[in-house]
Amino acid sequence: MNLRFTKMHGLGNDFMVIDGIRQTLPETGLPMPADEIRRLGDRHFGVGFDQMLIVQPARSADADFRYRILNADGSEVSQCGNGARCFARFVRAQGLTDKREIQVETAAGQMTLTVTDDEQVTVDMGAPRWALDAIPMTAKSEADSYFLVSGTQAWEVGAVGLGNPHCTLLVENVDTAPVESAGPLLESHEQFPERVNVGFMQIVSRNEIRLRVYERGAGETLACGSGACAAVVIGQRRGWLDSAVTVHLPGGTLQVCYDGQGGIQMTGPASHVYDGAIEITL
Repeated sequence: MNLRFTKMHGLGNDFMVIDGIRQTLPETGLPMPADEIRRLGDRHFGVGFDQMLIVQPARSADADFRYRILNADGSEVSQCGNGARCFARFVRAQGLTDKREIQVETAAGQMTLTVTDDEQVTVDMGAPRWALDAIPMTAKSEADSYFLVSGTQAWEVGAVGLGNPHCTLLVENVDTAPVESAGPLLESHEQFPERVNVGFMQIVSRNEIRLRVYERGAGETLACGSGACAAVVIGQRRGWLDSAVTVHLPGGTLQVCYDGQGGIQMTGPASHVYDGAIEITL
């Protein structure tokens, strides 16, 4: 099958976006075999991406589209903030909708994407989920922070569910943070049964942080929208941050707002890179 796609990125977090409305993909299970997803995700032998985004018809009458997210390792996840912004720009650029406020079904529930006048995208990420079974995470009881141990190493982290699991630890300087060594250990820590996205947060002020994220199934990425939201709400819960925070990631800057009511609002850019086509095996 000859598959048309668009390469996009949100602050360097890059995606292979596929129109599953005007192209025929399987309706159940993965949109394509996991080994084919891994081949396409390879940066030497395929297209190369952090995640694959699939645009599909909505299943409910009050949504415009269905949105699926596949990691480069072939695993499926429920949420991706940077991907959601790219999704909104893609469906408008492809003429699939002319709406500026777009309702999208995800595995984590319905979300609202709003394209601003300057073509940035605001994503309503939903409310943070602190209950252990909603993250999910195993611990004796819900807490503001948890101590995770692996061998001779230990870390204090905050944990939250945003449709996918996140933990965030405070570091003095993100430039020297142990992302390469601690990231894989925490991502697959036994207390996170579905693995976890790991944020390394440096607080600049009550309204500004720096962040690096080691994403489950992708490794460190240049930006992680849901990771930015997780870091902000965890910092707010600890009393470190105010309601509106600028988040500096290696790939660029996001604005995250949460006042304790409703959903977390994340605003940032989404960029088109190129359009292409590639042969795949279904």
